[in-house]
Amino acid sequence: MTRSGITTHVLDTAEGHPAQGIPVRLEARTPDGWQELGAGRTDADGRCTDLGPEHVAAGDYRLTFDTNAYYGERDHFFPEVTVSFTVADPRQHHHVPLLLSPFAISTYRGS
Repeated sequence: MTRSGITTHVLDTAEGHPAQGIPVRLEARTPDGWQELGAGRTDADGRCTDLGPEHVAAGDYRLTFDTNAYYGERDHFFPEVTVSFTVADPRQHHHVPLLLSPFAISTYRGS
């Protein structure tokens, strides 16, 4: 399996462990709108490393996390989380972690 040029890692900060099983979708902005490049689920470590192509072009991308699927019937505020970002240097790997709790989210440019 090829490692994607864009990866993510989701941590459940309320529970203090990786967020396993979250469906994640990777899309790229095109002149006609957003185009899906790939999809996957976070593994036992909360990581999703096989979302799309190994190399991506410069441009705008977004990751959408289906947090409804993760929380199920548990009380939560965000049914999904979308993180949009720009790839300026396609030679670099882009890692986008998500820190998740039922009522708060945080993200940053990872390494």
